[in-house]
Amino acid sequence: MNHTVIDIADAEAAHAAATAAVAAGEVIVLPTDTVYGVGAQATSGAAVQRLLDAKRRGRDFPPPVLVAEVGMVRALATGTDERLDGLAAAFWPGALTVVLNARETLRMDLGERGATIAVRVPDHDFTRELLRRTGPLAVSSANVHGEEPALTVDAAVAQLGDSCSVYLDAGEMGGPVPSTIVDLTGPRARVLREGRITSAQLNEAVPGLIED
Repeated sequence: MNHTVIDIADAEAAHAAATAAVAAGEVIVLPTDTVYGVGAQATSGAAVQRLLDAKRRGRDFPPPVLVAEVGMVRALATGTDERLDGLAAAFWPGALTVVLNARETLRMDLGERGATIAVRVPDHDFTRELLRRTGPLAVSSANVHGEEPALTVDAAVAQLGDSCSVYLDAGEMGGPVPSTIVDLTGPRARVLREGRITSAQLNEAVPGLIED
């Protein structure tokens, strides 16, 4: 499979090519508000496996799911509460990934995710519009497992090559500091990874969310 690089300055052509590739079960590289991401249709187990294969990563590293709107999160997860409301209001769109209990009817084979799903609304206008067209995408950083995440499309192509069919070029990304990951599946929230958003900022948005 050959790959195509498309500048998102031609937004309609870029959206059309990426949407067609996702619908065909192919893997794409897309911009986010942190680094470039490698994405695939979240509802296709075969497509997600192609994503994991492109990264040379096992099923024990299930990718998070990117969605365009907070409302989509409620379609994927159950038990959402005022903690999510507060975090979403403060940090979405943005560099916050939230781990929630997945709906039992959720038909997403993302790997060994158990009964949970990690979700994020990215702060990137082009990509949120793409997500409105494709639906939820499984997205991980655009790199081979163990290598540095790509900040440019050229770096992504160098690592992933023809394992991805469409590369969406949006220039250089904001930097390697990743999203913060917060687990809301239990009675006490837990920070699984502190990234761009600090625990202090989380507690400012939702008082008492994270224990000292």
